Amino acid sequence: MALDINDYPLLAKANLPEQLRQLPQDKLPALSDELRSYLLQSVSQSSGHFASGLGTVELTVALHYVYNTPFDRLIWDVGHQAYPHKILTGRAERMHTIRQKDGLHPFPYREESEYDVLSVGHSSTSISAALGMAIAAQQARNNRKVVAVIGDGAITAGMAFEALNHAGEVRPDMLVILNDNEMSISENVGALNRYFARILSGSFYTSLREGGKKILSGVPPLHELASRAEEHFKGMVTPGTFFEELGFNYIGPIDGHDVLGLVDTIRNMRNLKGPQLLHIVTKKGKGYAPAEADPIGYHAVSKFNPDDKKQPAKKAGRPSFSNIFGNWICDMAAQDERLQAITPAMREGSDLVRFSKSYPKRYFDVAIAEQHAVTLAAGMAIEGLKPVVAIYSSFLQRGYDQLIHDVALQNLDVLFAVDRAGVVGADGPTHQGAFDISFMRCIPNMVIMVPSDEDECRQMLYTGYQYQGPAAVRYPRGSGTGIDAQPQMQLLPLGKAKVVRQGEHTAILAFGPLLSACQHAAEQLNATLVDMRFVKPLDEKLLTELAQSHKLLVTVEDNAIAGGAGSAVNEFIAKAQLAVSSLNLGLPDHFIKHGSQEEIYTELALDSNGILASIQQRL
Repeated sequence: MALDINDYPLLAKANLPEQLRQLPQDKLPALSDELRSYLLQSVSQSSGHFASGLGTVELTVALHYVYNTPFDRLIWDVGHQAYPHKILTGRAERMHTIRQKDGLHPFPYREESEYDVLSVGHSSTSISAALGMAIAAQQARNNRKVVAVIGDGAITAGMAFEALNHAGEVRPDMLVILNDNEMSISENVGALNRYFARILSGSFYTSLREGGKKILSGVPPLHELASRAEEHFKGMVTPGTFFEELGFNYIGPIDGHDVLGLVDTIRNMRNLKGPQLLHIVTKKGKGYAPAEADPIGYHAVSKFNPDDKKQPAKKAGRPSFSNIFGNWICDMAAQDERLQAITPAMREGSDLVRFSKSYPKRYFDVAIAEQHAVTLAAGMAIEGLKPVVAIYSSFLQRGYDQLIHDVALQNLDVLFAVDRAGVVGADGPTHQGAFDISFMRCIPNMVIMVPSDEDECRQMLYTGYQYQGPAAVRYPRGSGTGIDAQPQMQLLPLGKAKVVRQGEHTAILAFGPLLSACQHAAEQLNATLVDMRFVKPLDEKLLTELAQSHKLLVTVEDNAIAGGAGSAVNEFIAKAQLAVSSLNLGLPDHFIKHGSQEEIYTELALDSNGILASIQQRL
């Protein structure tokens, strides 16, 4: 149910940034309070990303108050923290639809609003995009301002540093705001530090610095002395030497929850020349005590009652595929001390919490650095260790060159536990694991396994771990089928499929978790049903037998049809010159929007009824 915006009188007057800019500045603290309350109430009713947005309320207000958005460009990194931005840019009354099918997108999305300059979902892209926009503004001479907001987690990625390094060389007018929500707000982030921020961003200091550089530019010894004096002065009050060396003028850290101080400082910085970096300190979950105490638990929430001061207990149910992995890796580590676990900042999501506590010296969270994670594993494998890279399907895309160049080319023993493969649901097109089969299948030396249930997942992880070379087990988000994973680990015969049901005329070849959805069609059509288990290598012997005894081979997968498992079957049919028709069912050639997994499978005709109807239509 939508909230009534009229219950928030100041917020109702600031439905768009141009309305916000009409408010007196002294009203902004009260507006921020209303915005935070509206965010709390709306997300508690709809579910969604939560703690990050609570931490950026004042920053969002200040940015839209100072900058002429959407003409001025405001780029949010990742977008978890952009819910307040959506509320202030005309979407407040639709917040109850966020992450739901046909509702608001969970992240900034260009098709949704002119205020969403860059569609995002993965981190560390904001500075690169902002730099491109700043260069364009510089060439157009249109006086457009460009701001990128990046978190202290996202800035750990190499791409962010590459962009900072380039910006310091090109030196366009742009502002990067480092939203640091891990540092506690201590005594240096108060009135005294705000005073220094105003001095360093104000016209007196800026004129003194720039004027001094011009006057002393012809006197090298004095110019060098002045530069050192400036660096020494700033070094006494700010920790920004690193950013200064990259070519940025560094201001901060300042309190990111002091909206009046933010407005004053950002207004001063708006017209500074060259690349600027403002370091603010915020608290995830600000204003809601449970989220402040547990920002990870409140990062993304289901519906809850804010008055309960706690999230509803999760109902006991089937273990997820992530749980199967988490249990397997702990069991395997107990047997083999060579095992090392690597994750790019996905400890909780990949279910590595227990492993990280049980084997801390063999656990490596490399932060948001997927490329490094893959090549780190390569280095370990060269020295005889057995690395397991736990990574989401859509994040593995970011380490693709390393997968080819550093692992597969050298045929190294690295196991990739590819989580969130296939349709992930509410996080939308940036997170759908639609392409991993396609982009891995073409790589020599790779083995690719697709479990249909929990026990297969466990046995495939063991098989991939024992395989001499690179292997991937890709499994979906969410609960399993209810089949118990057997404690005993067994090697699966490489490239061997399993016939689940013997029929006639039509053979349904299921790759992965859609096997259960294929059961209904197989029974209705008296079709043969095969759990293929391996995408690479394929069970060519069985495929040949099926092609000779059936008229139609139907492949079903939760990956893009283009280049996917069905394409592999088609290639084999053509190569072996088999006289059989084929039908490929899977994800279509467009990006899959957000909605629940069930809704998306139904819409794409990949549920049991849709699969049956597609085969019947072909027959």
